[in-house]
Amino acid sequence: MTGSTRSSDGLDDRRRRVLYRAWHRGTREMDLVVGRFTDAVIADLSESDLTEYERLLDVPDPELYAWIIGEYPVDPDYDSPVFRRLMAFHEG
Repeated sequence: MTGSTRSSDGLDDRRRRVLYRAWHRGTREMDLVVGRFTDAVIADLSESDLTEYERLLDVPDPELYAWIIGEYPVDPDYDSPVFRRLMAFHEG
């Protein structure tokens, strides 16, 4: 069981792959952080946002987690509206 509450029904192949990747990060903590966000927004991401999100999913878990918890400042190359939306999702 992944923990996902979102069915992949109705999603195109690209969004299905992103949903899968979000819930299979490698560490359970990041599965929950990234997966829950993906469940909530995957259907609403624009194509350009989806491209940016796929790039963000390529960041290794320890680095991404450090950015999210504020241990390290986010790399300016990844400080995008999608990253800020991920942060806001978990703040609220």
